[in-house]
Amino acid sequence: MSAVQRWPGRYTDRHGAEEIVFESDGRELIRTTIRGVHFEGDSMDDLGALGGSPPDASFTFFDGALCSCLLEWEVPLSVAVEGQGVRTALLDCALRLGAPGGPGRGLDAETLTTVLRLDGHEYRNRDGHGDFEPALEDVQRRLPAGVRLRACIACAWSDYSPLGNGLMAGLACFRDVKDRYRRVDGKHGPTGIFDLWDEHTEFVQETWLCGEFEQRTGNAGYRGAFPAPN
Repeated sequence: MSAVQRWPGRYTDRHGAEEIVFESDGRELIRTTIRGVHFEGDSMDDLGALGGSPPDASFTFFDGALCSCLLEWEVPLSVAVEGQGVRTALLDCALRLGAPGGPGRGLDAETLTTVLRLDGHEYRNRDGHGDFEPALEDVQRRLPAGVRLRACIACAWSDYSPLGNGLMAGLACFRDVKDRYRRVDGKHGPTGIFDLWDEHTEFVQETWLCGEFEQRTGNAGYRGAFPAPN
């Protein structure tokens, strides 16, 4: 899982739009350059300017992170198609980051849209999602029977903390403790996710994929099935 991916993208705000490229290691690092300024963060809603003080007023920030803008990017995503094997689809992502809502109030809006493109068809999540977990669950539900996402969000060895998760990259991978993870059935106790949490291998992005992927089945781990039952 060491290769860096390059995602073509676009940045738009009140000053205009610019084609950009995002670089990511699939874990907790995202980098890009916008109008000559280098940005880095562990999530698309936490991109801060490198080199000290935020740049001039051509950008808007909240707690040091870009806002009042639209970020768009395209991610290759593997899918397993029954009878055809593994295919590569494209996931178009659009994150609208609103304006600062005032001290202690966060942004006034943050909305994620994902569209999976496969064989000339589009499979889009419902409006209103704020993170990748429910957005990709929506996409999976809309795919034809026999088509399954092959990415960390759909892997047998990944789980979220019961304390919650952000937009992306908060998905813990337990591939190095598979036998213990198989027994997880709740929050607390010897078979609870909290008892195992500190032994996770690393944090990954929902759209990443490694060679130890296994399809998530049944009501596995703390978070349960993917996609979760409606």
